[in-house]
Amino acid sequence: MSTARPRFLVLGLDGLPLSLARQFAPRLPNLARILPHAQAMEAELPELSPVNWTSFFTAKGPGEHGVHGFTVLDPQAYSLRIANFADVRVPTIFDRLGSAGLVSRVLNLPNMAPAKPLRGMLVAGFVADNLAEAVFPPFLLGPLRAAGYRIEGDTTRGAADPEYLLEQLWQSLAARRTALNLLWPDLAWDLFVCVLTETDRLFHFLFPAVEDEGHPLHGACLALLIEWDRLLGEVLDRYDALPEPKGFIALADHGFCALETEVDLNRALAEAGFLRLGRAPRDEWDAGCIGPETRAFALDPGRIVLHRADHYARGRVRKTDEAAILADLRALLEGLTWAGRPVMKQVLDGRELYQSDFAPDLICVPQHGFDLKARFDREAVFGHFGRFGMHIPDDVFFASMQGDANVARVRDAGALVLDYFGLGETDRRGGLIL
Repeated sequence: MSTARPRFLVLGLDGLPLSLARQFAPRLPNLARILPHAQAMEAELPELSPVNWTSFFTAKGPGEHGVHGFTVLDPQAYSLRIANFADVRVPTIFDRLGSAGLVSRVLNLPNMAPAKPLRGMLVAGFVADNLAEAVFPPFLLGPLRAAGYRIEGDTTRGAADPEYLLEQLWQSLAARRTALNLLWPDLAWDLFVCVLTETDRLFHFLFPAVEDEGHPLHGACLALLIEWDRLLGEVLDRYDALPEPKGFIALADHGFCALETEVDLNRALAEAGFLRLGRAPRDEWDAGCIGPETRAFALDPGRIVLHRADHYARGRVRKTDEAAILADLRALLEGLTWAGRPVMKQVLDGRELYQSDFAPDLICVPQHGFDLKARFDREAVFGHFGRFGMHIPDDVFFASMQGDANVARVRDAGALVLDYFGLGETDRRGGLIL
């Protein structure tokens, strides 16, 4: 019987669609090494990074872990903030492993900040405000700062300056390599998680250039992907060098497609009379403008919430009115069209979807090409605002060297990690598979 230490590697490929991986495999030889083991899975809804990476690292769906989108609204002050690790309501797979005496090393995993102690080491990813709150234990801060490690490139300026964006993504790839070289070599770990988020950023702003060989920036995008592939190769070579027993999975958190138009649901709700502003919004995130006459509003990207009297300080929707309002909302959303095409693929009951009374009332799933937003200062339902690629819940990349086929969605990938170490649950079917 082997007494060697079992190890498991998780490689996160943020936003990578399986179809695009197959298209580029001839030019990306290290990605091609994984493809024979690949299959498509579904993202959790909404198909956002914090929702899905949290589903991975808890092995639970949003109805249990509590992260339903990028933002959280204070029901008394009507202030919006970015969701973070403090909003996670259940233990992580790292907590479970740590309780069993196992060590995790975690690199660039989104929604893990502010960092909390774990048995191992953590360099959290998006949306950490600064490196100090992303790192555990604190002694990692010194060598990371000395190496110039960055959590994210500047995509705000990069949205309008593609060359600058590409330069930022090159630098963030170099940062991931630096941290990998710091966290991997002593092999004093049982689970290693490394997430590369550069593909997501590239696809958001330059998806047409990635897809179209005739695009003037296609060559520059391909050069970045080749460098990304080199880093994949370095991770895979390190895995190959590990002694048996060992396990490996690679996964994305959602798929991607070209964006045709953004669709602002709060503007649509306002035009239909569901959202009534009490004052002019100061900016796109100013939820404080929600007036008392509001019956429903949207939170990113497609969460529709009733303005309930028993939950919101200015809410007036009573229980007796909920069913009729929800029916009217569903009719509005399902009837929304652009250029003669329906915007929505599905409008789902959030509480049924998540099996939770704390869920959004409706979850909108758009057709490919329609990127749902929930701003408060938009003057039109449809428009372009600097992004040309969007998340989709299907065509999500997953690969396993163990040949595991029982992976329908992202939470199941987290369950596989627990299964490998003998800590899994007998039933991971909770929730709805779409």
